[in-house]
Amino acid sequence: MLCQFVTDLHGHIDRYEKLYEFVKSKKPKALFLGGDLLPHGLGYGHEYENCDFVREYLIENFKKLQDKLGAKYPEVFLILGNDDGRIEERAFQEADQTGLWHYIHGKRILFGGYTVIGYAYVPPTPFQLKDWEKYDVSRYVDPGCISPEAGYRAVQISEYDQKYSTIAKDLEILAGGENLSGALLLFHTPPHNTLLDKADLDGRVIDHAPVDPHVGSIAVRRFIEKKQPLISMHGHVHESTRMTGAWQDRLGKTFCFNAAHDGPELAVVEFDPGQPGKATRVLL
Repeated sequence: MLCQFVTDLHGHIDRYEKLYEFVKSKKPKALFLGGDLLPHGLGYGHEYENCDFVREYLIENFKKLQDKLGAKYPEVFLILGNDDGRIEERAFQEADQTGLWHYIHGKRILFGGYTVIGYAYVPPTPFQLKDWEKYDVSRYVDPGCISPEAGYRAVQISEYDQKYSTIAKDLEILAGGENLSGALLLFHTPPHNTLLDKADLDGRVIDHAPVDPHVGSIAVRRFIEKKQPLISMHGHVHESTRMTGAWQDRLGKTFCFNAAHDGPELAVVEFDPGQPGKATRVLL
């Protein structure tokens, strides 16, 4: 059962066009998009930069793909990422209702005998937009990062949630006490201290404190280690593959994949859930 995983396209039309053509040619059973899907500000130099990107580009082109492939159209699972304003979430939810894709942040969906789980939040970053940031396992913030209570939000949440909600608590609720050994996880953040979360921060010091180059989530790592899902998919840290030389890792029995990429190409991870050890990564 061929599945494809991409992430962190950041509104780049050339990468989306490559994705559409690749899906047409390979006809996967499922396509996973791991967040940071939308343009960041202006200056992309394409005709959609001043439009409603979700409705006028993404939805329209996925509809064309659906019409072209018919019964061969894949099940599409997606989440947003920390660079995507949450104000766009409604458009993704509306398209979910039409059957175009599955918007799965905070949800569990059955697919081909597997449970698919999606989660968009990342631990605090140095960036200002905080729609998809939460404290990780405590209210600690790494040197150089901005707390979820600072920065700005496109969609406001309660002061209590800003201060006290954590990724760890969310994942505990999302797991629901169930056996997840056959689950496929679609997370934007990678697990902490793996081959998938190393940022280009070696040797950096802020206020005399060394900066941890591993910027993934401790809560996500603990969740994977405890629940041992079959596969976990991640993005967020574009340069990690370049820094570590690896786009995949193992946490116990779980195969962990990273499809983020800091080059101009589109990175696609292809895998069969029945044979996760044979996953491949291609650059288009």
